[in-house]
Amino acid sequence: MKTVLLIGLGRFGKHIARKLYELRHEVLAVDTDEERVNEVLPYVTSAQIGDSTNQEFLESLGIKNFDVCIVAIGDDFQSSLETASLLHELGAKRVIARASRGVQAKFLLRNGADEVVYPEKQLASWTALRCTSDHIIDYVELDDGYAIAELEVPDEWIGKTILTLDVRKRYGLTILAIRRDGKLNMSITADTVMSGDTSVLVLGTEKAIQKCSNK
Repeated sequence: MKTVLLIGLGRFGKHIARKLYELRHEVLAVDTDEERVNEVLPYVTSAQIGDSTNQEFLESLGIKNFDVCIVAIGDDFQSSLETASLLHELGAKRVIARASRGVQAKFLLRNGADEVVYPEKQLASWTALRCTSDHIIDYVELDDGYAIAELEVPDEWIGKTILTLDVRKRYGLTILAIRRDGKLNMSITADTVMSGDTSVLVLGTEKAIQKCSNK
């Protein structure tokens, strides 16, 4: 369990709060809007109304006590930048900030953020792949053009073993696990047989995943 300071409770921030709640982390949520703060109360350990660009207010939160600080402000980049900078100055262990464009990411990384996320960009990429590919169930981008994807098992794979399919040679993909009835099984071997009631998690380049998912 980690302690998280979540700043910014718009749609993105609310989704983060709910997911952190599911994962059983301790969360202090902050926003200038009382209504937004009240909406996340069921999902966080505590919440405060306050201005994260105010140094005295941030100091009162005990920044060094949090494992990670998430700046989820999406409607005011200046406030996001100032908040990331102040968190860094106050000794935050790790600062993750939201950005919508590359130029924003550069400024954030130069002014206190340790990591930047692009929720709109990542969702757009996932949506584009999902609606143009036949078998992709889920998709997570990694660095350097690689990704992990969950794929429906193509009809031509059913009844064949991982060894026979040889997807590493044919597609440049590595099968990481198989999901059946909602349960993930990573104890797979070359003799594991593909069936129509399973999905597979694969690792590879984006192009390789898309090529395989359109089979």
